Amino acid sequence: MPYVNIRIAGTLSREQKAKIAAEITDTLERIAHKPASYTYIAFDELPDENWAIAGKLLDEA
Repeated sequence: MPYVNIRIAGTLSREQKAKIAAEITDTLERIAHKPASYTYIAFDELPDENWAIAGKLLDEA
């Protein structure tokens, strides 16, 4: 059973999440031969203040 966890700074729309989930599920089904019904996907959306790159929080950019 594939479990995919997507962590992203900021937020995605419902439509974006649906498209991403469909693409990942299709890829796992096509390449890894995993049935779509076995694939679980979780989205973790974090505020920019909780992410840093090169020593700076994203909300400082």
